[in-house]
Amino acid sequence: MEAKLDMVLEQVGRDKNIDKSVLISALEQAILTAAKRTFGLNREMEAKYNADTGSVDLFLIINVVEEDDAIEGREITVTEAHKAGLEAELGDELLFQVFYRSEDADRALEQDEKFGTLIDLKKADRKFGRIAAQTAKQVIYQRVREAERDNVYNEFKDRKGEIISGVVRRFERGALVVDIGKAEAVLPMREQVPRESYRVGDAIKAYCLDIDRNARGPQVILTRTHKGLLEKLFEQEVPEIYEKIVRIESSAREPGARAKIAVSSRDRDVDPVGACVGMKGSRVQAVVQELRGEKIDIVPYDDDPARFVCNAIAPAEVKRVIIDAEGHRMELIVPDDKLSLAIGKKGQNVRLASQLTGWRIDIHSESKIYELERRAKEQIAAAIEGAGFDAPLADTLFKLGWRSVGELGRAAIEELAGLPGIATPEVAKKIIDSAQTYMAAGSRRRDDARREADRRTSLTGGQQLLELDGVDEDVLGVLAQANIHSPEDLIKTPIEHVATTTGIDMGDLARLRQRAISWLSEVSS
Repeated sequence: MEAKLDMVLEQVGRDKNIDKSVLISALEQAILTAAKRTFGLNREMEAKYNADTGSVDLFLIINVVEEDDAIEGREITVTEAHKAGLEAELGDELLFQVFYRSEDADRALEQDEKFGTLIDLKKADRKFGRIAAQTAKQVIYQRVREAERDNVYNEFKDRKGEIISGVVRRFERGALVVDIGKAEAVLPMREQVPRESYRVGDAIKAYCLDIDRNARGPQVILTRTHKGLLEKLFEQEVPEIYEKIVRIESSAREPGARAKIAVSSRDRDVDPVGACVGMKGSRVQAVVQELRGEKIDIVPYDDDPARFVCNAIAPAEVKRVIIDAEGHRMELIVPDDKLSLAIGKKGQNVRLASQLTGWRIDIHSESKIYELERRAKEQIAAAIEGAGFDAPLADTLFKLGWRSVGELGRAAIEELAGLPGIATPEVAKKIIDSAQTYMAAGSRRRDDARREADRRTSLTGGQQLLELDGVDEDVLGVLAQANIHSPEDLIKTPIEHVATTTGIDMGDLARLRQRAISWLSEVSS
């Protein structure tokens, strides 16, 4: 039996890949826990594995203390020690072996005769009961599981951010449990691509997202949605990326739909896009197949942000780029017939391009931009007209970067002085003052319109109807016969019902309804 326990420890250590010392520690802890459950939690005890006998020896520790100061079960006085025939002094620590196995009954009885009164252990308590044995078993299982989890963590902690291959073993509440060799990994539902499906036994490749040491289930967390999976797949398929000749600068994904990856080359003779595409598209197609048909755009990286953004928005053609460096934003002007292509389905293309480049991207059609620029030039021309300047100067200011009256009003005199058509600082100041005056007048107009809208909103329904051209007190009374007491009632009520009830001509009612719609539109704006 002694040799057998040692053999069991060796075998379990090999099967579970756990060091024998860890198993011995678990066994000692289990016996100690069971002993305290049996003999009392207040006991100070120690368990030690005996390699010679192949068993765990259990000891009770008793401390020698001063008179009348002893804690029952853990300490005795010097007098009590001497009565028991022990040569003990104050501060000594006495160690008594506890024989808890049936084969040690004779030795237990011998100890009882000598020190039974002293240590207060009954023979009946020495054989661990079923509950104590169950406790010991649970402790061993728990320590073994902890050791297994530590082994898994130590093995996979350096593989975070790598691709891990495995086989689907089962499903747990929507998550996939994957066999990855010496351990199991989990692919949570949130990390799965909606359009992908798997069955038990299917091979799977996934990106190692995290190693959760405190997880109750599998510790290795996988993902199929992370952009790192895209990058690692390209690294596997493209030797130039693995050898650091071609570099992945950035990537963006909408899992299962489309992805973009920006690449650059350290070698002028190596085309980064061509290297990623491969002969007849073999390399990129291998990645596409692994991602279950996800479309991939390979974009050449450029140090110039504007060129990089234009590359990222491909296949759409960009006519003009307006950069707002402070807001880290770009406006792209594209032909009218290419607008939908640039934006992409549900904004997908521009969204991925923005994630890839790190710039906020706004896309406008040429016709819309031309219309906005025309209005801006007209406003600038109207603003400087008060200073005696004409439209050609407004065009010049617009081309030089002042694209609104507000920007012109906030300009410094030194910025404008010396520009074509602005000879002196005095002229520049005159233009700035004129723009500020125009802005102030516009602000007053907006305030007046807001006050008028507030006034109209505060009116009762009948008063609102009286605001309409063609409605007086008599007409108001007639409309009331059809339960029309506000412009909203006039719009919602069928015109035939109003005409039948009031006798008003349908043509007049149609015109009156149109005035009500215009009136409400002015109030809401």
